[in-house]
Amino acid sequence: MPKPTRFEHFRYLGDKRTQVVYDMDLIDTDPEVAAAVDDILASEQFIVFGPDTLAEARNRGYRPHPSILRAQEEVAAS
Repeated sequence: MPKPTRFEHFRYLGDKRTQVVYDMDLIDTDPEVAAAVDDILASEQFIVFGPDTLAEARNRGYRPHPSILRAQEEVAAS
């Protein structure tokens, strides 16, 4: 599933209902992220961050989805 056209220039998408942030670069490889992004877009309860970084999302009180942590661990193990 490609990134939604409306958000093609953003990496992180936050869910205002749960205060969880998702990495949209993982949308093609993680079906859980794809389903969550679909749900967030349908609810229209989302936020993007400027600057578009995980640090900024955390600064605004959002916590990373476990898929982000798994991806970071895979990169570190490589």
